[in-house]
Amino acid sequence: MPRTPTTTDRSLARKVLQIEAAAITALVDRLDDNFDRAVRMLFECQGRVIVTGMGKSGIICRKIAATLASTGTSAFFLHPAEATHGDLGVIQPNDVLLAISHSGETQEVLRLLEAIRRIGAHIVAITGNPTSTLAQAADVALDCQVSEEACPLNLVPTASTTAALALGDALAMTLLVAKGFRQEDFANLHPGGKLGKRLMRVEHLMKIGDLVPSVGAASAMPDVIYEMSRKSLGMTCVVDDSERLIGIITDGDLRRYMADNNRLLEMTAGDVMTRRPIVIDPSTLAAQALLIMEQRKITSLVVAGKNQTVAGVIQIHHLWRTELF
Repeated sequence: MPRTPTTTDRSLARKVLQIEAAAITALVDRLDDNFDRAVRMLFECQGRVIVTGMGKSGIICRKIAATLASTGTSAFFLHPAEATHGDLGVIQPNDVLLAISHSGETQEVLRLLEAIRRIGAHIVAITGNPTSTLAQAADVALDCQVSEEACPLNLVPTASTTAALALGDALAMTLLVAKGFRQEDFANLHPGGKLGKRLMRVEHLMKIGDLVPSVGAASAMPDVIYEMSRKSLGMTCVVDDSERLIGIITDGDLRRYMADNNRLLEMTAGDVMTRRPIVIDPSTLAAQALLIMEQRKITSLVVAGKNQTVAGVIQIHHLWRTELF
């Protein structure tokens, strides 16, 4: 009969976490030349990285394949049982098979090996048994053995799957750096959701055209104030006859001038403007634009195109309202 959880169960939960953490930590000293060879093989792969495993290992494989794909490596999961019933046709000679099996003796995975060798694809194995059939058949085998599972019966794959997942992440992140994968590349592969919004470029978020406040250097201050009030961005660009940015005026500038000079309304935009304002390129990421505004303690940035022509304005409130962060 089920019993009510007690503090004893909490102590078991702590032990589970400790065993799984230790399984990952133990991998650190096992990263050797084989790991370097595996990264190199994945880096030089001219086709796709096909990740395969059965049962709980298969679930880990799906996550590793997704991580590789999201960081610039063409990868997908192949179910080993389905592969032997026709799906082997997706594998090409220039592919790399990343096979995961804790025992290294999973029959569904082993049945693929002869066909993979015949096709000519390379094999990288992650296994808890370095002397297993899978390890011996692979071009490179990574040792992912654990001293014990976190299961009290030492049966349920727990520490072993955690270690395999961590080793897969280590491969993916090392490969990411080797490929020179950038934040901009990540943005291109993640256009949806909150993460995608954070990595959007400001050209897709900025105010453009008639929504951008703009005055000439000779504009009288009453006209400047009217333009700022009408466009409601708390600032205005100051441009020359060629629409090139030569300065900006902000609400803060107006308050400072009004406090120090009672002749503000007799002045021109050129008298009041801040010269050489901070500008950003249209391809700047939203996250980077927000960082600049927070560091500089400003609320708006002018987005400038070629020859300092005004392309638009991005305001900090635009970023918050679109739930970027």
